[in-house]
Amino acid sequence: MRLHKVYHRFSLLSLSSPPSLPLLHHSPRPLSYSFLSIKPHRSLPIPRHSRTTVKSIKSMTTSRLHNIVPINAVAAEDGGGTVSNGAVSSSSSSPPAATSDEDSESPVGYRLPPSELIDIVDAPPLPALSFSPQRDKLLFLKRRSLPSLSELARPEEKLAGVRIDGKANTRSRMSFYTGIGIHRLLDDGTLGPETEVHGLPDGAKINFVTWSNDGKHLSFSVRRDEEDNNTSSKLTVWVADIETGYARPLFQSPDIYLNAVFDNFVWVDNSTLLVCTIPLSRGDPPKKPLVPSGPKIQSNEQENVVQVRTFQDLLKDEYDEDLFEYYATSQLVLASLDGTVNPVGPRAMYTSMDPSPDEKYLLISTIHRPYSFIVPCGRFPKKIDVWTTDGKFVRELCNLPLAEDIPIAFNSVRKGMRSINWRADKPSTLYWVETQDGGDAKVEVSPRDIIYTQPAEPLEGEQPRVLHKLDLRYGGISWADDSLALVYESWYKTRRIRTWVMSPESEDVKPRILFDRSSEDVYSDPGSPMLRRTPAGTYVIAKVKRENDEGTYILLNGSGATPSGNIPFLDLFDVNTGSKERIWESDKEKYYETVVALMSDENEGDIDINQLKILTSKESKTENTQYYMQSWPEKKTCQLTNFPHPYPQLASLQKEMIRYERKDGVQLTATLYLPPGYDPSRDGPLPCLVWSYPGEFKSKDAAGQVRGSPNEFAGIGPTSALLWLARRFAILSGPTIPIIGEGNEEANDRYVEQLVGSAEAAVEEVIRRGVAHPNKIAVGGHSYGAFMTANLLAHAPHLFSCGIARSGAYNRTLTPFGFQNEDRTLWEATNTYVEMSPFISANKIKKPILLIHGEEDNNSGTLTMQSDRFFNALKGHGALSRLVILPYESHGYAARESIMHVLWETDRWLQRYCVSNTSDASAELDGCKDNVSKGSTDSDSKAVGATGGGVLEMTDLEHGRFHPLQRSSL
Repeated sequence: MRLHKVYHRFSLLSLSSPPSLPLLHHSPRPLSYSFLSIKPHRSLPIPRHSRTTVKSIKSMTTSRLHNIVPINAVAAEDGGGTVSNGAVSSSSSSPPAATSDEDSESPVGYRLPPSELIDIVDAPPLPALSFSPQRDKLLFLKRRSLPSLSELARPEEKLAGVRIDGKANTRSRMSFYTGIGIHRLLDDGTLGPETEVHGLPDGAKINFVTWSNDGKHLSFSVRRDEEDNNTSSKLTVWVADIETGYARPLFQSPDIYLNAVFDNFVWVDNSTLLVCTIPLSRGDPPKKPLVPSGPKIQSNEQENVVQVRTFQDLLKDEYDEDLFEYYATSQLVLASLDGTVNPVGPRAMYTSMDPSPDEKYLLISTIHRPYSFIVPCGRFPKKIDVWTTDGKFVRELCNLPLAEDIPIAFNSVRKGMRSINWRADKPSTLYWVETQDGGDAKVEVSPRDIIYTQPAEPLEGEQPRVLHKLDLRYGGISWADDSLALVYESWYKTRRIRTWVMSPESEDVKPRILFDRSSEDVYSDPGSPMLRRTPAGTYVIAKVKRENDEGTYILLNGSGATPSGNIPFLDLFDVNTGSKERIWESDKEKYYETVVALMSDENEGDIDINQLKILTSKESKTENTQYYMQSWPEKKTCQLTNFPHPYPQLASLQKEMIRYERKDGVQLTATLYLPPGYDPSRDGPLPCLVWSYPGEFKSKDAAGQVRGSPNEFAGIGPTSALLWLARRFAILSGPTIPIIGEGNEEANDRYVEQLVGSAEAAVEEVIRRGVAHPNKIAVGGHSYGAFMTANLLAHAPHLFSCGIARSGAYNRTLTPFGFQNEDRTLWEATNTYVEMSPFISANKIKKPILLIHGEEDNNSGTLTMQSDRFFNALKGHGALSRLVILPYESHGYAARESIMHVLWETDRWLQRYCVSNTSDASAELDGCKDNVSKGSTDSDSKAVGATGGGVLEMTDLEHGRFHPLQRSSL
């Protein structure tokens, strides 16, 4: 069974993230295809610093940007894998036949869920937004609907941790925009009429939208679906005039196509782009030999210690190496708006191109042989050079060898130069970091990292200058000017994070610590510096001046975590004295507001506090996010957007942030959602769905802190648990399940015990409130949340009537070199690996469990085989279970057919084994509580829970994504 079929395996034999630093918007350039989702609770990627980025990313120091996107791209699906643009409306492509029959136990094709769910998922998606560099125009980027399964079924090559659409020569499964609308920002703060970008071919799929530095042009890629087969055309580069909206191809020749496997294109100046193109003389892809030239051999006769996580889509043989090189090799071309085209540099596998702020130099990164069969391309040998912007070689900065041996311990890094970038406050000055511990976090050494700086073209004999030495792991720099920069360092094991303030050009002024705190302690978070755009298009710390005051002031934008929920703020902070003044704060009663961006940085120099302008967002429990412009000194507010409610049928849903306590005294929180019009005294207890995700902490106090706001709008994605509010369920969303390891204790050594303790406290709370029927409580989760679900059904069967586990990993012996936040190996912590694995406890699972998994899951650790083998173990013990394998789907589910079927499967499971459950939970509860509360060391009675500190079970930061900083934690 392949296209348009879902695999069902059903047994009815028995009826019984390394966490990383906070989001630092000064960070080195990440992938050009990063994006920000419209869904409000998603962690955001770190934007690139170069001129190609837009206002909406670089100066934002908040992680709640909703629709605001850095429009240097729309992303391909990554290891974390959800629909990349967050769109939620129906597909325009013809789906395979689907039925909404109430039930069936035979595989008869894709199904449709009840209309209450379809109507929400098929709601029209809202546009993404982006401001021009001069803040005078705003783009509305039109989103598409959910893709059809036929799009996911297109051929793709899985090479070196990257999935490639060979026909289009880009990442496969890329989302796209369908149109671009341009609005002028009027003097009164409102938006003018829309000018539609026109001249595009019918059915154009738009990616990588990028402003020129002067704000007069947009560049983007265009592709179309081929009419004769289920493929996409190659990408062409287009430019649009902002004043007229007219768009045209950049290249006059129809034979020049974009190679977007890695980087794509970048504005070198206001009239010239540097483009990665497919070499004109490339020819056809290599053909796989019918007869291999020999066996596949890997050797470690040198007895090297090489430990790697469970990467997927790796190279397998010489043919794969040739094919990867074929698709990844580009020819760089300088293309001017007047039609001039000049090839520059040799053909190579270019992974990034970064112009210097003064537009005189290019920082060019390439990868090359020898490749590896055990790590993805992010660890392949990497060469970084400096060129002039007309393509002439200046010098080689480094040529890093293959990095198969990066230790698995958190905070371990690659040897040699890393995080090489241009200083944002200088015309053409480089800075980078070099590890002093060999990249091994387990090595004790001081300093651990050294930051160096050097001009692009140093004088003869001029050595790199040491800028700062760090004892923790380097995490980035926010530049302001010669007198001010902020340097960040952190250490995962202790959760320590420090911010240094320094004068980059004053060697007689010693760096000093500005903030020294625990990354888990959200209550003490002082906020992040707001960044302003420079005339060169880079972003630096915004310095603020006050009348008759010589202090050095910056703006700190914080989430404002408090015991009653987040109350975002903007502080005016004196770097020299540490004093601060709160100049803006979110409404506390009804609304949740955030500072999204600084809007008064169009002029060079310090910003006058009386001329401050900021972009804010505003939402409530029932009102979706809108954007406002606020101006000082009167703090006059103008509303910019008026988006309709995406699902008016749930506009009056009830939301409450609740607090309760675990038996060991740890304070827990959760968000309780109730259907519109529900009255517990009138309607009685409801069936309840608990959806969560555990997280690790080093302290009980930090684990008990409140994260989030009761006034945030309830964003509902295509597979969100909140959809079941429309089916009259109570939803307990994100109950904290902290797995705590204080001091030298490893958190996972008491995983099961803490998991069950947290789940018990959550269930007891919703029962105590009278909103959940004790016999009708289901539990579910995705990825590490699926792992949690299976463990709870094994070790706390008295709590739940059934479970839904999506895209999980259930046997930790299949991820022997670490998983999630566990960096010990299977052989170092054998008992922990075994006791945490629900696969080992499959004989204890007696409650119905629904397993769902994408057939093409590319996430590190969560191979589809995990669900397959777990189901066989369950079936071998007569467990009531069902396995659904979704063809062509990855770690998250994208196609409309797949999503609708997942909703049908989930709703069927909940109606049959939760709503209709008649077993007596109270008897089970009384019988099982004693066993759990005894604190036995046996895995039968252990349990765990927590959300907040964990990192998604996702692909390693080196998984071909070239992130210069580690991924943000959830």
